[in-house]
Amino acid sequence: MEDPVDALHPRLLVSRFAECFAFYAAVLPELIGAELIKGTPAGPYANWDVDEQAVLILFDRAAMAEVVGTAALPPHAGPAQDSVMFVCRVDNVDTGLELCVRHGATVVAAPTDRHAWGPNLRTAHLRDPDGTLIELQSY
Repeated sequence: MEDPVDALHPRLLVSRFAECFAFYAAVLPELIGAELIKGTPAGPYANWDVDEQAVLILFDRAAMAEVVGTAALPPHAGPAQDSVMFVCRVDNVDTGLELCVRHGATVVAAPTDRHAWGPNLRTAHLRDPDGTLIELQSY
């Protein structure tokens, strides 16, 4: 049996593909050392790897809706709590947050030491251009 390659990785379904592509292409190399392997701002697919393993894939929400038969449904639910979060361990949360904001992220929670979550843990929370919640963490 062959080794499973890219067996586990997040695939974000996004409505604003070009904006999300630009955001992740700008921040992932510096944040986590990810390299763009495939894709362009035109979509509908893009993936980034670290050490030849997928760490994030973007896929156009409308394209996936066609595949699974949900194209007639609204692309977003009404206001609700988040159901997914993309977490990145970074060397410096403050520097990582500044990088993300420069490329279109919106800050949700400023950098904070979270000793109750773990010794030396520091986090910041933001949203990508499509609204996906992101946690930057260092410890």
